[in-house]
Amino acid sequence: MSERSMLMNLLMAGAAVAAVATALIMWQKMQKGLPVQTRNQALGLLYEFQHAAATPLHVLRQIAEHMTIEMTAGLMTEGKSNLLMLPTFVENLPDGSEEGLFYALDLGGTNFRVLRCLLGGLEGRVLKQEYEEVPIPKSLMLGTSEELFDFIAKRLVDFVNREGEEYRAKNRRQQTVREIGLTFSFPVKQTSVKSGILIQWSKGFKIADGVGADVVALLQSAINRQHGPKIEVAVLVNDTVGTLAGGRYWNDDVMVGMILGTGTNACYVERDLPSHAPSRTGEMVINMEWGGFWSSHLPRTYADEQLDNESVNPGQAGYEKMIGGMYLGEIVRRVLLRMAREAALFGDQGVPSKMTVPFSLVTPEMSKMHADESGDLRVVAKILRDVFGIQKTELPSRRIVHDVCDIVTMRSARLAAAGIVGILKKIGGDSWDTSGQSGQLKTINRNSRVATSTKLATGRIVVAMDGGLYEHYTQYRIYMQAAVNELLSEATAKRLVIQLSKDGSGIGATILAACHSNYRY
Repeated sequence: MSERSMLMNLLMAGAAVAAVATALIMWQKMQKGLPVQTRNQALGLLYEFQHAAATPLHVLRQIAEHMTIEMTAGLMTEGKSNLLMLPTFVENLPDGSEEGLFYALDLGGTNFRVLRCLLGGLEGRVLKQEYEEVPIPKSLMLGTSEELFDFIAKRLVDFVNREGEEYRAKNRRQQTVREIGLTFSFPVKQTSVKSGILIQWSKGFKIADGVGADVVALLQSAINRQHGPKIEVAVLVNDTVGTLAGGRYWNDDVMVGMILGTGTNACYVERDLPSHAPSRTGEMVINMEWGGFWSSHLPRTYADEQLDNESVNPGQAGYEKMIGGMYLGEIVRRVLLRMAREAALFGDQGVPSKMTVPFSLVTPEMSKMHADESGDLRVVAKILRDVFGIQKTELPSRRIVHDVCDIVTMRSARLAAAGIVGILKKIGGDSWDTSGQSGQLKTINRNSRVATSTKLATGRIVVAMDGGLYEHYTQYRIYMQAAVNELLSEATAKRLVIQLSKDGSGIGATILAACHSNYRY
């Protein structure tokens, strides 16, 4: 047994002892705050949920392997995988030489953003940029495609009309035609770099007449109906593709783009392309739509089953519903609701009526409870009061709430880490050792196309990451990085860098619009 393996075993043993000790301490503290029957029932439900949501190392390895298998199947044969593995037709990624004024429209959740960015080439890079964020009324998320895109187009035109002289003076041609990159963060089957058919909605959207339509045509028609300045869509990208492009603009080692926010998805640069994704350059960005990934190894709980059954898309986006920021607070709420009903977790107050309202606990509030390090968990108490109307809580109850938040967050972060490692195994082959038995790289199959790429076989790979869940949730990042380190050997872990690319999807879309401009100098 290697020194590293012995160390890992000792750490795991120590963690097990610590877990038992923590349970005993909690048990003792519960004695003082809650009745015996309530104490036993609450702990029983907590341990039941903790066991069902557990993500031990061997499970994460199985998930990573299954991710790799599904990627290969989805890439080679359409409809043979729960991963869509969509060709994006994005072949030319930015190199920093792009110049001009370009816009982006980023639609990916309950808000959308409009951006403008002035690019100054290798010397100037990003000279100036600004954006505006607009909330989308709930009614439009469930209405018609024309209503949604008319609303978006109006705000886009208003934004373009407020373009300052400092932009126009540097690029006169953009006063005639504004080119935009459309970041559209829903499953789309692209037919070219600037057209794509909507496969399905997600993230709370359900607009029947949009499915099967070309989203670029829908937006372009809405823009034209505004009778404003001339605006043309130059490129259609998923938010992950925009994130990858935004990261690649600064760093040639970026090979993966990933979103961890309201929802989750990933894309990567593929060099072993199937016949239905021809490429002049020999590589293309593939949009995985990994929110739809499913594996029997995923640790699904009763809360996940309830959430899925009551969602607008039951049976779909199983991976996203266990990882995405839209759902984490809701999973916690469902667990607490069961504890309130079956174990009187909040005492004589019974079941708070506000706790029965779906999505009443949003993930940002959940993360605040999780981050509470005060001795009396006063932040937990405040949020329980503000969100659910629970005026008084005992410390043992607040500790259980804190533990539920921790379990849900840890599971999400570790599942995301397993997905990342699955991607690395697909694009880097056996050079990404997940056996955990050695710090040495495995031998690469010399007949593999992967072996021809020094970058993929032995070099560094950077994951460009965007999304509020990753950016703002400190403990989430800690848990995810720890899981990556567990899954990879010591040598391979040093080759992987997860790098925050804040607002990368929007800026990346403006840069890709420059790469695919129809109005060259």
